Amino acid sequence: MTTDFRHRAACFCSVVMNLRSQTTPSLRRVLIIPYVLLVLVLALSIGALSYVAGRDTVDALAKNHLLETVGRIGQAIDRHIVGSGAVLEAAFPDGMPAPQDIKDELPALRTRFWIATSLHIDPNNYVYYGNRAGQAIGLWRYSLKEGELRIKTEADQPRVLYRFRGINGALQKGEPETKIFDPRVRPWYKAGETASTHTWTAVYIDFRTAELVATRARRVLDHDGRFEGVVATDVSLSALNDFVRDLHISPNGLAFVMEPDGNLIASSASAYVRKTPEGGNARLPAAESGNPLIVRMAAEVRQALAAPIQPSLPQTRVFDGPEGQVYAAFDKVKDDAGLEWITVVAVPRSDFMHGVTGNLSRTVLLALLAAIAAVLLGSAIIGWVSRDLRKLSEAARRVGEGDLDFPLDIRRGDEIGALARAFEQMKTGLRTDRLTGLLNREAFTRHVSGEIARRRSEGEKALALLFIDLDGFKLINDTQGHDVGDRVLEEVAQRLLASVGPRDKVARYAGDEFVVLLDDASVATDVAALRARIESALAHRVRVEGTRGDQKIALGGSIGVALYPADGDDAEALLKHADREMYACKFAARAN
Repeated sequence: MTTDFRHRAACFCSVVMNLRSQTTPSLRRVLIIPYVLLVLVLALSIGALSYVAGRDTVDALAKNHLLETVGRIGQAIDRHIVGSGAVLEAAFPDGMPAPQDIKDELPALRTRFWIATSLHIDPNNYVYYGNRAGQAIGLWRYSLKEGELRIKTEADQPRVLYRFRGINGALQKGEPETKIFDPRVRPWYKAGETASTHTWTAVYIDFRTAELVATRARRVLDHDGRFEGVVATDVSLSALNDFVRDLHISPNGLAFVMEPDGNLIASSASAYVRKTPEGGNARLPAAESGNPLIVRMAAEVRQALAAPIQPSLPQTRVFDGPEGQVYAAFDKVKDDAGLEWITVVAVPRSDFMHGVTGNLSRTVLLALLAAIAAVLLGSAIIGWVSRDLRKLSEAARRVGEGDLDFPLDIRRGDEIGALARAFEQMKTGLRTDRLTGLLNREAFTRHVSGEIARRRSEGEKALALLFIDLDGFKLINDTQGHDVGDRVLEEVAQRLLASVGPRDKVARYAGDEFVVLLDDASVATDVAALRARIESALAHRVRVEGTRGDQKIALGGSIGVALYPADGDDAEALLKHADREMYACKFAARAN
């Protein structure tokens, strides 16, 4: 587009030189030339302003979008790995001695393992234990009601698999495995045997599924404080890869997760494992993924992270990719058990700039045609356009600083109006949950933080947060299908909105989890009344129309409450407190 500007300017200069070469210029030409020059300058200025504003807007939105996507991937990984620590503690609480013979405590082990896999059944649905005598026990959860107990009581015998329903359900006839499973030679056992606390294994091939997994493990001691065995739970890389692959980034954008050594963990644009000559699976380095953008981004990110001065994370950068400039964002996911993964999102700049250059050309052309018709009308249009472009630029700056509530207030029917509407839609997409229309997790957390800050400055103290988790929603998805599950979530969202006040905020936190911020919680009765309304709303069955005809699906939910400042002085602390209380209510209800 810069070349086009120069071409137009060169043509105009040629016209001016031809006019000056004439000895007796007419009055018409004398009057027209200054105005043509003015209009051309204004037209070029409008074009440049449009391009700069569009570029700045795209830059701000691109960086914000990439950081938000990297954050979503980090949240997904966090959801996979954070719950694993609680699973191990529930299976073998710290300080509880391990039996020398698992046959002595099979009922107790089975109960604890069932409870452990109930904490985060998706994704931590498998917990297992092996001891130095070669014995092993594991519990695999197929659903909330159905599980499989895997027992090995003799070192030289295969495991036997028993299906059952419910925490104390009768075991079905056992099916022995064809291969001998020795826990003592598995990577998770060796990792836990030598570690003094929780540890993650390197990614390896699972014994039963032949899929790539990473395992969190912890050693378990006997009554005398000596090493007796290892308890562990898995994180499936296929589940994480499905999440990354389903991300909608841009037409040519991609996301991937890799280890510091460059091996892929998940990828939206390539395989993350390779087949071995024996037909099994093995690790695939990003440099061998076959995708030029992944190869380039992996090399750039690893080089940045290997620098003597470590970059602040998360970070956005602009790289020269295989087919032009590329926007990229990357971050690290680390925990106290030694896990360290790198998340990367990359989008070609052309994906974001699509339409901006076209808008620029049309803006210049319209400005020139309008100037020919009437210079005054053109001047008015220039002022009108400039005001809205400044609004767009200011809005882009405010969004780049994290202010998604900044009103744009541009109502036009032309290309700038289309850009403004697209801008508003993107702001809405960053704030709202696509399915329910409620606030999303990030927008809700930011709102809670803002309310806490306001209360600190104005001296107001009352604030309450409710954490709601639907009961049996996974069963609805498994038995009725995800379409029915989506309609149930939409109905729940409407019921929650009908239950709260006009100033209260409702958000979909994750999956079947919802959160409510009670704005005017002056006394405990306000919270109790809202809680009662929500419980009453969730108690009514949901009528849905599906492939099996109209159905009335039973609902219900567990609710946790956190009060500011008694239960926490920031958004994260309040959410964690309400989450813990919700789980306490859920487990109390199951126990009853």
